Amino acid sequence: MNSTTTTSLREKAISFLWQHLLLLLSLYLMTLGVVLCVKSSLGSSVISSLPFVFSLAGPTGCVPEWTIGGYTIAMNFILVLCQILILRRKFDPTQLFQLVIGFVFGWLIDLNMALTSVLECTTLPAQLLAQLAGCTIMGVGIAFEVRCGSVTMPGEGISITISQVTNRPFAKIKIWVDTTLVVLAVACSYLFFGHWQWNVIGIGTLFAMLYVGLMVKWIAPHLGWFDRLLAYRPGFRRYLFGLARLLYRRGGRKE
Repeated sequence: MNSTTTTSLREKAISFLWQHLLLLLSLYLMTLGVVLCVKSSLGSSVISSLPFVFSLAGPTGCVPEWTIGGYTIAMNFILVLCQILILRRKFDPTQLFQLVIGFVFGWLIDLNMALTSVLECTTLPAQLLAQLAGCTIMGVGIAFEVRCGSVTMPGEGISITISQVTNRPFAKIKIWVDTTLVVLAVACSYLFFGHWQWNVIGIGTLFAMLYVGLMVKWIAPHLGWFDRLLAYRPGFRRYLFGLARLLYRRGGRKE
């Protein structure tokens, strides 16, 4: 293997790592937004509504006592499995990376739940502020995630799959999938508790469905700086090598 090939492979490896480091940042922002919406008690985001209901039902003994993140991981796994069943041989194996993204997403939800454990929204202004902040941060995170250009989240993946099979616009299918998740969350609320869980599916959920999309649409044209950051791989490599040399020199001086 010549030096040119080695350099090319190194560049690709660094490009992949940098791209997914920024993707991790995007997922963190998205999950932080999800958690703030949960904390508002006005209604969670669409993607977390069903896992939220199941996590509340855990202590009652109806279902396993998992966290919101745990049920989010399980739901994402099911969504990927549905894609495989629908597409069968046409399913692209690289899309299995959605399982990794879905796992990290669920784990980050639990991490942010722990980090915000002291946050209590006991007044209406605090609840409204938490909901607005959560939806805004979630919108920013989604805009970043789309820009990273990696494998999509399982929720978007199932929408893309159904859109391809039915030849219907992605936007309409996405609305249908989101609505289905909310309806399932409401149905499970009645199944587990006998009544509507307004802190899970409430006015905040409807607000999130409308506002997050508008936020993504508004911020997308202003992300040129993020595109430049995403493309900043050669400099990133030099920074790492420079940092390694600096640490090596300091270590040598101590000896």
